[in-house]
Amino acid sequence: MLASGHSGNKSYLAIVSFAFLVTIVAPGIARAQEIRLSIKETLEKVQQQLPQLESYRQQAAATKENISLARNSMVPDLTAGYQVNMATFNNITGMNYPGFLVPVSGPPSATNEMNFIPGTALGALVKWNPFTFGQREAAIAKATAQYKQANAAYDDQLFQFQYTALNLYLEALYLKQVLRISEEVTNRYKVSLEQSLVLAKTGLKPGIDTAQFQSMIIQTEIDYLQTEKAYLQKLEELTRLTGLTGAAANVVLTDSTLKSSLLVEDSVVFARHPYYQFIEAQRNTTEAGLREWQRAWMPQLDIWGSLYARGSGVNAHGIVNKADGWGLSRTNAGIGLQLSFPVLQFSKVNIRKKQHCLLLRSDEARLAQARLDIAKQLESAQLQYKQDAKIAAKTPVQLKIAADVYEGLKLSYEAGLLDYTRLYQSQYELTKAALNNATAQLQLWRSLLAVAVAKGNLAIFTDQLN
Repeated sequence: MLASGHSGNKSYLAIVSFAFLVTIVAPGIARAQEIRLSIKETLEKVQQQLPQLESYRQQAAATKENISLARNSMVPDLTAGYQVNMATFNNITGMNYPGFLVPVSGPPSATNEMNFIPGTALGALVKWNPFTFGQREAAIAKATAQYKQANAAYDDQLFQFQYTALNLYLEALYLKQVLRISEEVTNRYKVSLEQSLVLAKTGLKPGIDTAQFQSMIIQTEIDYLQTEKAYLQKLEELTRLTGLTGAAANVVLTDSTLKSSLLVEDSVVFARHPYYQFIEAQRNTTEAGLREWQRAWMPQLDIWGSLYARGSGVNAHGIVNKADGWGLSRTNAGIGLQLSFPVLQFSKVNIRKKQHCLLLRSDEARLAQARLDIAKQLESAQLQYKQDAKIAAKTPVQLKIAADVYEGLKLSYEAGLLDYTRLYQSQYELTKAALNNATAQLQLWRSLLAVAVAKGNLAIFTDQLN
């Protein structure tokens, strides 16, 4: 009996120890699962962890190599090779495959024989274009403009993705507040249900009030679940854009308030707007392409040099010795300068120049339209922000009045002085006021974000966070 009791005490102590350990460790585990996310962290994670943006970064890096490629044309081109062939010897020079060898002409053979003789060649050919009459500089300028355009495309995409993520953050924040309001509504109905049960037992209120409160509790619980589904969907999409690997349900949005001061109205700086920069970069690329075609109808200067050795199975007297064809018996060298001019390319070049002039006018028109759109967008956003700030200042007052009215009517209902309809109406007005307040705050956030987007600077939005 003593042994059994002692064993039972050990088991009890083990259970208590395990429970104490769980009490200590479990909150830590819960905290470890929590993913706290602020608005500024959202912007950083979109920039650092979204694979699609990495694609734009790599494309820009690849485009940058075109600048080095254009500059590399200054380096001489050296081609070396070795070849073996079997060909007729009706010309004393034999036959060579064109490419890195400069052919040497000679008289025909004395007879016309279809006798295949071996031949070999080993050589190197150097070509250099030190002077391009502005063509190289134009190619470098175009490659540089294309690189800047690729960077502008990345900046524009980053801006759009960050805006999308911020918008999702605000929508999720709003739905989170709606969930809180829904919980408060359910709790109020549960309190009213308990009170109606007491009043029904005392005969002060009919039993139908209890059924009505039960129905409203079920409805609010359904509304809560629907809102929760939408909330989790927003968080799921937010985790995709930010590259978060944890479950969406574990994301905790940490930003919830804005500064009370109004923004100062000012004009937009177009040169800093990502969309305007992208359109301008396209214009600059088109302009660089025009300059490149303006240099296309220019001479081309080639400096070349060749050194090679040959072997042939037939000598100059027509005597065949095929074994000699496998050796290198003759050495040739040459150096020269060639100036070429595309005489009949004038029409083609002129058409291309006209085409780029038209494209340049199109890009200028797009820039003008972008300036107009951005200016009007900013004007509208600033007006909307001012009005939404005024609305957001009034909805808390409305909410407080509705809460005071509800508390007063609730006391009257508990005293049996009014019916279910009056209490339900006050609860409805309180819920409506709470939702109006949450919606007004969300709209203020959105209009502030619209101002930042119109100016092309999301820091204007993040700087207003408390």
